[in-house]
Amino acid sequence: MDVFKHNQAAWNAEARAGERWSTPSSKAALAQARAGSPAIYLTPNRPVPAPWLGTLKGAKVLALGSGGGQQVPLLSAAGARVLSLDASLEQLKLDLATAQRAGHPVHGVLGDMADLSALPNDFFDLVVNPVSTVFVPNVRPVWREVARVLRPGGRLLTGVMNPAFFLFDHDPLPRGVRPEVRYALPTSDVLQGADVSQRAVEFSHSLTDFIAGQLEVGLQLSGFFEDDWDADASPLNAYFPIYLAMMSHKALA
Repeated sequence: MDVFKHNQAAWNAEARAGERWSTPSSKAALAQARAGSPAIYLTPNRPVPAPWLGTLKGAKVLALGSGGGQQVPLLSAAGARVLSLDASLEQLKLDLATAQRAGHPVHGVLGDMADLSALPNDFFDLVVNPVSTVFVPNVRPVWREVARVLRPGGRLLTGVMNPAFFLFDHDPLPRGVRPEVRYALPTSDVLQGADVSQRAVEFSHSLTDFIAGQLEVGLQLSGFFEDDWDADASPLNAYFPIYLAMMSHKALA
């Protein structure tokens, strides 16, 4: 399987269907962003703390795997100069159309988050990466590329799946039945024999890959929180926080 092309097609289909992560920001959210208080989400339910975003007016921001018309138009409305890079053309179209309707220019690039070779070194002030590394087999090349394109002192904001999520079966469980550990990590939908014909393939990543992987390329962890999901999205939500969010700074030269 060509994972990139498979997931690209799956997300194009998701975007056309208007699923949760492909629902553009509301006029009210855009107005709030223009007033200087954008509600940016790396994970489903808990917004990014304002200090993590810093001063957005005039900031050069890379929205990485962040298409869908949600975060990108809000960042632009808050005054940032935003480049959206996503594997899905349909997700990018939602970013561009939503921002254009609101009168806030953004640029879109179709690409792979593990290969940012078209982008310059030491350029961006901020990289915003809502949960999307779950769709790449190896997360370390992503951190390496992010570290390269961030300026010294620049920040990465990323949301990731808690590795524990992949220990269990993802399928809904009958009421009253507790989830049981079924898989060893690392794992993926393909290794578990799941039917991925109608959806993107997901991959687990270790805490070592998430944290040491950043530290080894000069990204220093400086903020962290956990987030839940929704009960109807996963029965595992009742047992542990399914999402993790991190802020890291690129070391000064």
